[in-house]
Order: sequence, then structure tokens, then C-alpha cells
Amino acid sequence: MSSIKEYFSSVGKGIASLAKGMAVTGKEFVTPKVTEQYPENRQTLKIADRFRAELTLIGDEQGHNKCIACGICQMNCPNSSIELKTRFVELPDGKKKKVLDKYFYDLGSCTFCMLCVTTCPQDALEFSNDFEQAVFTRDKLVKVLNSHSELTDAEVIAEASKPKPKPAMDPEQLAKIKAEALAKAAAKKAAQQAAQNPDTPTT
Repeated sequence: MSSIKEYFSSVGKGIASLAKGMAVTGKEFVTPKVTEQYPENRQTLKIADRFRAELTLIGDEQGHNKCIACGICQMNCPNSSIELKTRFVELPDGKKKKVLDKYFYDLGSCTFCMLCVTTCPQDALEFSNDFEQAVFTRDKLVKVLNSHSELTDAEVIAEASKPKPKPAMDPEQLAKIKAEALAKAAAKKAAQQAAQNPDTPTT
């Protein structure tokens, strides 16, 4: 008798569980859909500003890259996704300046850790949110980021030959220097007067 009760009890529990599952499924049939209709909605699709999709070089006011070819990004990249090709330009004073020739970036091996961006001393790197990077072969994921925006050798020499502007002095430092100069001038004048009138008592 107890076995019959257990049988019907288990059947009842199974039917209740099935009804609960069907209720969840039925609810999903009437829930509004939130699936993105890509690529039909490409023109109105909003990507988050913080989304990291592809490394890019930032340009200055003249449109040239800010990169100074220091190589810090290449050294800090954990997957060797960055490779810098550099060249040396001889300046009029005989010194040589290292400049960027090619900036290779392998998107296929990038982990988007952002170490290159955070350690760049010139703030020359940033990640764009252009996620459409699908290609048929991996070699097309290796990009040259500075293909049309590098300074020529003549421009590098001209830039290095420009006189560097003097850094603006802090007002407090300027006032301190003026005070020291006035004190030295007063002491020098007093010493000269004392030398001319040795009999004059000093206070």
C-alpha cells in the first residue's frame, strides 16, 4: 500500500515540476525581445565608450603621431602583439635621433589588457570601439598603425632645430629669486659703502 502512495506521490511531483517549467517557457513567449538585429541596425547601434576593440595611435595638432619610439609599449605587451621598427635621423649638431618607422600591431594576439596605453609616457595610444574586425586570414589582423602619419627626416630635423621654449616659472619661485637678488644687491652696496668709509661705525 505504501509503495502505491509513493508512486502516485512521485507522479504528482513530476507533473507539478513539468507545469512549473512550462509556465517559465510560456512566460518567455510573451516577453519583449531584446536581441540586437545586427547588421541591420548598424547605423543606430551604440557601442560603449569603454569597449576595447582595436589599438590606435593618437595624432597631435598637425596630424602626426605622438609616438616617440621609446619602445615601452612593446616591452610591456605580454603577448608580443606590438613590434616597433625604428630608424635614426642625423641632426645638424651631429647627434642622432631615434624616430618611429613602422608600428606593427597584431590584433589577433592582443588580449586588450591596456598595459600599452597606461604605460605610454606620451599618451600616444588608445583603444577604439570599432568591433568590426572580422577577416578571412590571420595575417590581415596584423596592422600598421602609422602608415601615413609619420614625420619625414627633413621634418624631424626642422623640429629638432626649433628653439625650445623656456618653461614658465612659478610665481612664488620668481618672487623668491627677485628677493634674493635684491638682498645680494643691498649687501654688495653696503660692502662698497663700508670700503669707502672705513671709519663709519656699522650697526
